Amino acid sequence: MNIGPYSIEDYMHMIKSFHGNIAPGLIIGGFMVDLAKKNLPDEILFDAISETSTCLPDAIQLLTPCTIGNGWLKVMNFGRYALCLYDKYQGKGVRVYLDSDKVENWPEIRDWFFKKKTRKEQDPNRLRDEIIEAGPDILTCQRVVVEGAFLGKKGKGAIAKCPSCNEAYPVKDGTLCLACQGGSPYRDTPRTDPTEEKPSLRIITGD
Repeated sequence: MNIGPYSIEDYMHMIKSFHGNIAPGLIIGGFMVDLAKKNLPDEILFDAISETSTCLPDAIQLLTPCTIGNGWLKVMNFGRYALCLYDKYQGKGVRVYLDSDKVENWPEIRDWFFKKKTRKEQDPNRLRDEIIEAGPDILTCQRVVVEGAFLGKKGKGAIAKCPSCNEAYPVKDGTLCLACQGGSPYRDTPRTDPTEEKPSLRIITGD
């Protein structure tokens, strides 16, 4: 059994190299991408949607030209283990999801997917073997049409300096960059290069 042009063994080696470990979700993700691609017309240019931020985006990036960096992969974190490959101009595509009814026939996959066992209680080798044995049998494929707002690549538009942090940002985001509007993940937004000499830092941060 292959996943795209790769043997299962080669694909799992790719997973480990890219993802850091052979995650069950990435093995399943390989079958999902493969099934979606098989149901797309030949030679179309397609984009991708992942409906979860966990594991599945990496399977898409490994097996298609769609990446987060080139803008062809959109991650919409609905928490559903599903993906869609679709014609980037017309929106016609294929959605594949891990079917919760079908996994009931596979006890190791079911217990992993519904978190009925802790990680310590799971047998990773049995789980991996069951995923490979099940292959696409635990998946459902459906035809979809993607909304026009998601078609084509959207540019950043005009760029300006944020009046708060003085960093470049897309003007369409508002009068301040999104970080300065309260979206920053940092407790204290850095204003200087941390490699600067300490006296300079003391002048900036001291009262």
